[in-house]
Amino acid sequence: MSLLPAILLVDDDSTTNFINQRLLRRMQVSQEVLVAGNGQEALAVLEECGAEPARCPALILLDVNMPVMNGFEFLEALARRPKATDAAVVVMLTTSRLDRDLTRLENLSVVDFLQKPLTQEAMQQVLERHFGHELKSN
Repeated sequence: MSLLPAILLVDDDSTTNFINQRLLRRMQVSQEVLVAGNGQEALAVLEECGAEPARCPALILLDVNMPVMNGFEFLEALARRPKATDAAVVVMLTTSRLDRDLTRLENLSVVDFLQKPLTQEAMQQVLERHFGHELKSN
């Protein structure tokens, strides 16, 4: 299996980010795991990688409820960017199960919706579904 160049975790909870980073590193699915504490920081990460497309995240794991810029606002800002710079697969990773949130996501560029906490099984399904990667069990 070839590694993804990078995965971007976007969540305001530092504990969640720490746990997800450990899981992704243990699974050895990407060359780099990037972290942003909100949507605004995530947009800045994407701007930075624009200079080095090989380091751009192929996968973004995005929380819904965050301060400064939430997941919906991030997705709306992402939709306004030039498409050539944003080839990442966006997966919503959240505790929210509100019907209004799910309905709102249908109109945005989210390809999958996962419940927290992120598990190895859920991550494996995302990789298989969206990248054609099959992982060996560790």
